Amino acid sequence: MMLDPILQILVQNGYLDENGARDLQDLAKTEAKSVRQIVIDQEIVTEDDLLACMAAYQDTEAIDLGGMTIETEVTEAIPASTARIYNVFPIAADDMSVTLATFDLVDPRVSDEILFTLSKEVRFVFAREQDVMERIAQYYGSANDSVADMLKDVSDSMLSDSELQNSDPADITNAANSSAIIRFVNLVLYQGVVDRASDIHIEPFENDFKIRYRVDGALYEMKAPDVKMAPAIISRIKILSNLNISERRIPQDGRIALTVAGKPVDLRVSCLPTAHGESVVMRILDQSATSLDLENVGLPEDVYEQITMDIEKPNGIFIVTGPTGSGKTTTLYSILRRINQIDTKLLTAEEPVEYNVDGIVQVPIDPKVGNTFAKVLRAFLRQDPDVMMIGEIRDLETAEIAIQAALTGHFVFSTLHTNDAAGAVTRFVDMNVAPYLLSSTLEGVLGQRLVRTCCRECREAYEPDDETLERISLTRDQIGGRPFYFGRGCKTCNGTGYKGRKAVVEYLRISNPLRELINTRAPTLILREKARELGMRTMREHGIQSILDGYTTVDEVLRYT
Repeated sequence: MMLDPILQILVQNGYLDENGARDLQDLAKTEAKSVRQIVIDQEIVTEDDLLACMAAYQDTEAIDLGGMTIETEVTEAIPASTARIYNVFPIAADDMSVTLATFDLVDPRVSDEILFTLSKEVRFVFAREQDVMERIAQYYGSANDSVADMLKDVSDSMLSDSELQNSDPADITNAANSSAIIRFVNLVLYQGVVDRASDIHIEPFENDFKIRYRVDGALYEMKAPDVKMAPAIISRIKILSNLNISERRIPQDGRIALTVAGKPVDLRVSCLPTAHGESVVMRILDQSATSLDLENVGLPEDVYEQITMDIEKPNGIFIVTGPTGSGKTTTLYSILRRINQIDTKLLTAEEPVEYNVDGIVQVPIDPKVGNTFAKVLRAFLRQDPDVMMIGEIRDLETAEIAIQAALTGHFVFSTLHTNDAAGAVTRFVDMNVAPYLLSSTLEGVLGQRLVRTCCRECREAYEPDDETLERISLTRDQIGGRPFYFGRGCKTCNGTGYKGRKAVVEYLRISNPLRELINTRAPTLILREKARELGMRTMREHGIQSILDGYTTVDEVLRYT
């Protein structure tokens, strides 16, 4: 495994040895932090000493930006969007060149991109992170200013959609590679990462062009440019994701790996032809924003204890169920991370691989080349695994191989799309899985939803009225005088009243009474009621507890459970 450049610099300067550097690199992955932040947090080196080492490595200097006076004409040498996207601040500029202060090592690709967008010679110096970020905020205003700045800069002479359809690939590429388009697309990606969006939607219509972010499960619109810019913007995204830009009649899927705001980010790109151009959706996989520790998933204590016991069993099947975007994959990876030990062989089959985890053999599913779930799972059984994770059980063939694996001494993790935990059992039976095979292998089903949490900055308490209590089937005695909460809306939460999400779950632990019901093909309702008798708390009940604990609102719980 290649060492991060910062760790290589510290080894060369005698601050670390090779083994210590590798330990820190592993720690950075585990804690989902940058290597730079880890070495400072661990007090391996002070920030000033680190800046001096990086400056010597890149043949430049470290400066005290906090003590400098910067003229207004210097700050005007770069657009606000460039400063925010790349975390750089100008300290000197003339007609031919600009000197930019930054706090991290400069990737050559980033350097080339800044050079291209500014059309000037660029030199970098190093300064403290806090000084750079404070100056950017002071001189370049809010992120909304960056959007306005970008829209002003975009050329009015973009090719129209009809012109693009009749153009050769070179013309399309030239339009997509204009500096204004590159900077605008970078800003769209930057804001998506900074706002913790899970998806970015880019949608052209006949007379309109929309760019929307999905944040905490809800879509929010950003200020978008004129509709005639849509083809060039979409073509730029297709270039980044190595898709065929001249093919606009069939769906295409691709992937982008880049660094945004100093974070390595992976994006899954889907292009879909529509009546007015191509609709693009980018799924943002920002591992630094996702904790893959089971303790941080937000499971109730009793469910956490039951799951940690069940996943240590030598064989069986464990299912996580819920709709798309409910955090199933994150929960499964948190479980895999917990059992990922040197004495355990873990294999995963996913479409596509969402998180890269050291110590786990991960196989991407690609039906186009014949790599189906069933084919890969059969190969898995010849790879001497202890634990297997299947991205999703979709059909009888996959389900039968999973059951066969469980019966021959393997533990299998997977996901299903059902409304609740008990529904997973019925779904297997609907696939024509023999009930006696299911009852002898299934160990547990975790049903999961994500509800938005009240913004802590503008959260307000209120006393619920009788109608509200009736909607969630509670009495005043049950709430015991505890207040409910809602978010009034503020700058922190973009006026929504919500910031972040938490899981509401139910855990169906398969015990002998439930195995007997499975063997008799009992319907979902009977299974659910029996599980409640045995102590299962439903998602609605966990959601109500989250209301009483002040995490979320009545509307959110009623919407998702």
